[in-house]
Amino acid sequence: MDTRTRCHDNYTVGWICALPVETAAAKLMLDEIHPPLPRLPMDQNAYIFGNIGEHNVVITTLPTGAYGTTSAATVGMQLLSSFHAIRFGLMVGIGGGVPSSNTDIRLGDIVVSQPTNTSGGVIQYDLGKALSGGQFIRTGMLNRPPNILLTALATLQAHHLTEDSRIVGFVSNLQAKMAPHKAVRFTRPTQEDCLFQAEYDHIASDTCTDCDRSKLVPRPPREHQEAVIHYGLIGSANQVVKDGRRRDQLARDLGIYCVEMEAAGLIYNFPCLVIRGVCDYADSHKNKVWQGVYAFI
Repeated sequence: MDTRTRCHDNYTVGWICALPVETAAAKLMLDEIHPPLPRLPMDQNAYIFGNIGEHNVVITTLPTGAYGTTSAATVGMQLLSSFHAIRFGLMVGIGGGVPSSNTDIRLGDIVVSQPTNTSGGVIQYDLGKALSGGQFIRTGMLNRPPNILLTALATLQAHHLTEDSRIVGFVSNLQAKMAPHKAVRFTRPTQEDCLFQAEYDHIASDTCTDCDRSKLVPRPPREHQEAVIHYGLIGSANQVVKDGRRRDQLARDLGIYCVEMEAAGLIYNFPCLVIRGVCDYADSHKNKVWQGVYAFI
C-alpha cells in the first residue's frame, strides 16, 4: 500500500494498553511504524500506527493516571468512532496472577481470556447486588470475543500442543531493537519468584528480602523458565487486588486465573481478546519489579 494514501479505514486491528510500559512493548512488536494520521474531532486518544505482517494496527493508551473500566470504555469507544474498519481488538498488558490448587501460575506466565459455558472470558466481579448479611450476588455476563478471534485462539492452542513456544525468541528480538541500557528494563528480573501464603502480609520494603521464607507456598521447581500460557477466565473490576485472601476467594468463587482493571469496560462495545502477562500475585507482596519484561506478553 502506498503510504501516501493510507487513511483511518485502512486499520483493522485496535490494540489498547493501560500503561506506558505496555504501549512501549506494543510499539516494539510492530514490523513497521506508519506516519501519524490527523486526529478526528471529538477523539482525545493519541495513537501509534503500524503493521504486523499484513495487519494494519492502531495502538492507543489510557490517559496517565486514569485507569479502570470507565477510562477503558471511553478510550475504546473513541477508537471505534475514528476507525470504522476495526475488525477486532486486543487488550494486552500485565496483570495479577491467581494461582490455585488447580492451576500452577507463575510470574511470567501468560493468561489469555477464553469463554466458558457461563462466561464470555472476562468476569466483572464487582458488578452485582449487595444484600443483607454481607452477601453479594454477581449479575450479568460480559460479551464473548468475536469468532474471528476464537478461531485464531483455537489454532494457537493447537500449535502449542505440537510445537515449542516462540515467546523467548520474540522477546529476544524485541530487546535487540533497543539500546542496551533501555533493554535492561525489559529483561527477566533476578529477583526470586516467591508465592507466600495468602494470610502472610508483606514486611514493609521495596522487595521481599525481609519476608519470612518459611511462609512460602511449597511449589516444585519448573524444568524451564519459559512462560506457560493459560487459557481461562480473567477477573476485572475497578479495584487493585493486593490481598492474598481476597485473591484466593475470587479463585474459589469464580475460577479466574488473573485479575486486572480495564477489560470489563471494553468488552461491551469493543470486541476484543484480553491477554495478560503475570507480573505479581495480587497480594500484599505485589511490586513493579516484574512489570517490564511481561508487558511484552
